Amino acid sequence: MRGPSGEFPTLPQVESDQEAGDLGRILTVPNALSISRVFFVGGYLALLFARDDRVLATVLLAIGGITDFADGYIARRFDQVTTLGKVLDPVADRILLGAAMSSMVVYHAVPLWLASVVLGREAIVAGAVLVLASRGAPRIDVSRTGKAATFGLMVCFPLLLLGHGPGGWAHVADVAAWVLVGPSLVLSLAAAAGYVPVVRRALREQRAALSATGGP
Repeated sequence: MRGPSGEFPTLPQVESDQEAGDLGRILTVPNALSISRVFFVGGYLALLFARDDRVLATVLLAIGGITDFADGYIARRFDQVTTLGKVLDPVADRILLGAAMSSMVVYHAVPLWLASVVLGREAIVAGAVLVLASRGAPRIDVSRTGKAATFGLMVCFPLLLLGHGPGGWAHVADVAAWVLVGPSLVLSLAAAAGYVPVVRRALREQRAALSATGGP
């Protein structure tokens, strides 16, 4: 490959170009949005508990949920899907879900049983991912059902928080939230069940690869 002057690039030039390409695959808009989701969580918690500003806290929580949709769309639409992004996105999702559920239980905006179901499901999925990683098995990607469930829950949470207060608009938000909770929970549990055969297949493939190479 010739350089701008028509000369073949030297080895340092090639390495520099490769490093720049690798850096470009890390510093992407979807990855930045995934990281921003964590900062939105911090602002949301500060507004909810330090300032007791339920409305602004709801706005930040909703923006955090929007970034979950936006980073996936941008990554697919503009070919910015990266290995780092496939890790960052679900990690940021679980941080947001965990913070939202835990804080709203403390704030009495959601019942304990709902938080237990959501957080229990997230703990099981996270545990499965850790088991795969510890055994060197291939990482499983988030399914479309799982993404739809997460998006649905991230719509429900701001509505539940907004509905935890006086006024007719708050009642409307609360009713809308509970209408969405059921389908979102069903999708969430269905996605978790759908990961079971994927995990089993990944573990079988990993054991087969070890056997072929004479590993333990």
